[in-house]
Amino acid sequence: MNTLKNYIDGVWTESVSKQTIDVLNPANQEVLATVPFGKDTAQDMQNAIEKAHQAYLEWKEVPTMKRVQPLFKLKTLLEDHSEEIAKLITKECGKTYAESLGELQRAIENVEVACGTYVMAQSEFSENIANGIDEFMIRQPLGVCGCITPFNFPGMIPFWFLPYAIATGNAFVIKPSEKVPMTMQYVFELIDEKLDLPKGLLSLVHGGKDAVDAMLQHPKVKAISFVGSTNVAKYIYSEGTKYGKRVQAQGGAKNPVVIMPDADVDMTTQIIIDSVYGCAGQRCLAASVIIPTGDNKRQFTEALVEAAKSRNVGYGLESGVEMGPVITPESKQRIEGLIQKGKDEGGNLLLDGRNAKISGYEKGNFVAPTILEGVPLQGEIINTEIFGPVMSLVNFNELDQTIDFINQGRYGNMACIFTRDGLAARKFRSEVMAGNVGVNIGVAAPVAQFPFSGWKESFFGDLHGQGRHAIEFFTQTKVVIERWPKNWSRKF
Repeated sequence: MNTLKNYIDGVWTESVSKQTIDVLNPANQEVLATVPFGKDTAQDMQNAIEKAHQAYLEWKEVPTMKRVQPLFKLKTLLEDHSEEIAKLITKECGKTYAESLGELQRAIENVEVACGTYVMAQSEFSENIANGIDEFMIRQPLGVCGCITPFNFPGMIPFWFLPYAIATGNAFVIKPSEKVPMTMQYVFELIDEKLDLPKGLLSLVHGGKDAVDAMLQHPKVKAISFVGSTNVAKYIYSEGTKYGKRVQAQGGAKNPVVIMPDADVDMTTQIIIDSVYGCAGQRCLAASVIIPTGDNKRQFTEALVEAAKSRNVGYGLESGVEMGPVITPESKQRIEGLIQKGKDEGGNLLLDGRNAKISGYEKGNFVAPTILEGVPLQGEIINTEIFGPVMSLVNFNELDQTIDFINQGRYGNMACIFTRDGLAARKFRSEVMAGNVGVNIGVAAPVAQFPFSGWKESFFGDLHGQGRHAIEFFTQTKVVIERWPKNWSRKF
C-alpha cells in the first residue's frame, strides 16, 4: 500500500515517523493509501519550517509582479486537472462529483483574486504632508505561514490561504487533514512538476496533533490559518497567540434559516434541501435549523419532508447521486446518536435517516436525510453542530422572536432568510449576529474577493480567509516618512 510522502525543500521525502494510518473511501471502506502519523511527524514539521524560512528570505525580495506569475500557472494547472482532482476529492471525502467540481472552482477563483488584490494593495496611501516631506504605507510579508485544513473541503479551503500567502511574499507550510490527504498530495505533485518556485517555499507535511503543535510552537512560524471544529479552533487560537503568532481560526456552526409567510414554497424548499443535505451536511455553511415563521409551518414542513425523501443517496461518482456518505464510521455513529438524543429530548422524528443501506455499498458511512421537529430550544440537538444530514424544525410567530433566538446561540457563521418583503430582509440582515447572511440564499458562501466571515464561536481572530482580509493577514504594514527638500543642493 502506498504511504504518502511529505514535500519538503522541493523534494518528496519519507516521513521520520514509521507510524501510519489508513486513508479510507467513506463509501465502501476501501483503503486508498496510508499516511504518516504519530509524534515523530513533529520532526517532519520542524524540518519543513526551517527550509521554508530559507526560501522566504529569497522569495520576499522577488518583485510583486514576478511573485504572482506562478499563480497564473497554478490556476491553469487546477483547471486542466480539475476532473482528476474532483474524483480524488469524491473518493476520499465522500461528496458527489458535481460538488467536488464546484469546490475546486472556488479554489481557482481564490488564485485569480490573489493575483490582483495584492498588487493593488501593495501601496496603501501616499501624500505630501509638508514641504518636501512624503508619508506612505507599504505592506511586507511576515515570514513562514502555516495552515491546518479540515476534511470536508480538501480542494478548496487550502486556497483560501495559499495563493495569498505566496503572492504577498511568504513561505507556506500546509498540514492537510489525515482523513483526506490525497487531494493536496496530487496538487503538490502538479506544483512540483510545473511551477518554478524556490525550494522550500511550499511544503506539505502529514500528521496529526503532534505536527500541529510543532507548527504552533516553532518561532519561525509567524501566522497560522485553521478551519475546523470550535473546540480545536479555540485551542489553535490560544496556543498560537501564546507563542506570538497571528491566528485566524474558523470554528463550527449551527446555521439557521428563517422562512417568512410570504416566501415562495417551491423555490424555498428546493434551496433549503440543497443547503441542508449538500455535502451530506458536512460543511460549515450547511443549513441546520429551519424556522418557518408565522402560520406557514405546516405547508413548509410537508414540502420539506417530501423533498428530503426524494434525495438520491449513494456513491458520489455514480450518475444521479445527490448525496454521499459522511466521512467516517465514527461520524456516522455520532450523528445517529445525536438523532436519537433529539428524539429522547421530545423531538418528533418526521424522517429517520439512520441505518441507511445503499446497494453495493453496504459498508459505507451513509446517513440518509433526517428531519426532527418539536425539539426543545435549550436541548442538545438544537445547540450542537451535528455536521451531518439532519434538519431541525422550530417555529416562532414573529420575526423579532426569531432574531432573538438566533442571536442567543453560541455560533455566528451564517443566517439566512427567505422572504419577498424588503423591510423584513433589511431588518434581518441588519440585526442578526452572523458573519455571512443570505437573503433568499441557502448557502451564503462569499465569492473569493470577499472574506469568509464568522462571528461569536464560529471564528477566532480578526482577519478572515479570502480576499482583502487574506492580504492584510499575510502582511505587516510599514509607514515611511521621508524628507527630500527641494532646496537641497546635490553634492558629489
